[in-house]
Amino acid sequence: MQTATQEAHILEAMLIQGCRLTPLTAWRRYGCLRLGARIYDLKRKGYKIDKRMVKTSGGAYVAEYWIDRK
Repeated sequence: MQTATQEAHILEAMLIQGCRLTPLTAWRRYGCLRLGARIYDLKRKGYKIDKRMVKTSGGAYVAEYWIDRK
């Protein structure tokens, strides 16, 4: 999947559907191996994307991204 297509899917998931995405969910859903890079691109376009670090069941910490739809 091309970068622009991944970006569109990620934006739709967060903005329209209210999803919170981690690198694993982005890879599984959209084949995106560089979620951080797509988030960076969206932020440069003016989207306010929130982030927090979450602990996985295996004990690793990963970034979770979302757009607050208030």
